[in-house]
Amino acid sequence: MSAPPVVDLPIVDERLAQDVAGGLAAVEKLLRSSVESEDAFVTEASKHLIEAGGKRFRTLMVLLAAQFGDPSAPGVVPGAVVIELTHLGSLYHDDVMDEAPVRRGSASANARWDNTVAILTGDYLFAQASDLLADLGPELIRIQAQTFSRLVQGQIRETIGVREGEDPIAHYIGVLADKTGSLIAASGRFGALLAGAPTDVEERLSRACEAIGVAWQLGDDLLDVASASVESGKTPGTDLREGIRTLPVLYVLAADAGSRLGQLIAGPVAEEDVEEALTLLRAHPAMTQAHDELNAWIDRARDDISGLPDIPAKAAFLSLCDYVVERSG
Repeated sequence: MSAPPVVDLPIVDERLAQDVAGGLAAVEKLLRSSVESEDAFVTEASKHLIEAGGKRFRTLMVLLAAQFGDPSAPGVVPGAVVIELTHLGSLYHDDVMDEAPVRRGSASANARWDNTVAILTGDYLFAQASDLLADLGPELIRIQAQTFSRLVQGQIRETIGVREGEDPIAHYIGVLADKTGSLIAASGRFGALLAGAPTDVEERLSRACEAIGVAWQLGDDLLDVASASVESGKTPGTDLREGIRTLPVLYVLAADAGSRLGQLIAGPVAEEDVEEALTLLRAHPAMTQAHDELNAWIDRARDDISGLPDIPAKAAFLSLCDYVVERSG
């Protein structure tokens, strides 16, 4: 079994790098064993996205946060697996809602089998996460429940869309914070809490991780426009083709809805117009505005990280902030 791909984060401290590598390997082992069933098909369907890989970004957050307490505490690895199972279960459901044919370079579960199998497999992963969580105590169960509530509410808000009188940009940022930021915030909180870190450190890590998570998603918005390759894991302009109103698009529609660009991106962009739309959007001030918003979230993260104890994990979190900014271009 090979280790999963992770965020390419340079960790200067050799001992920290070894701890994180060992933690990732332990999480991967438990992640795979936790979804095994007496039914071979259930096991196959449950391991479908695990086998497809992924960055294990949330696992990294748990492991780095645990460095501010006892990283070898027995609950750290199961806690990271709970977070990963929750994330993976949500992906199965997302692909059904989005009718996505591909996930992580492989056929999505709904494309390989059908929507019912994908939905039930996601439910199975949530159940397995709950089973592990039961051994971690009531406080962790409550945090997970509150996190899952935010995640689902974010998905509902995205599905319903902007309501009358609501600011589309504020709505969009709120959806990102709930759908993505909440689980990454829980990753930092889990790691700190399970490792016995002080309460103020736990709070700082939770806030910083949520801010990093929102910034990461905003970076994906920018990469979909700015990248000349498949850096973001998808073909540039994918969001435009699908009519997804990401942050740069929302800025354009707020200021220049009547322009040629505004007209092109008001809905799904026809294939023959994608290059023109990308060229116009790349030159528009909306891209700078979106970069500024991403940097504002990273600044929030850095502010909280700056108050953490001065250990190698603090430097790693600051390097991660730099990485999120740099990958966005």
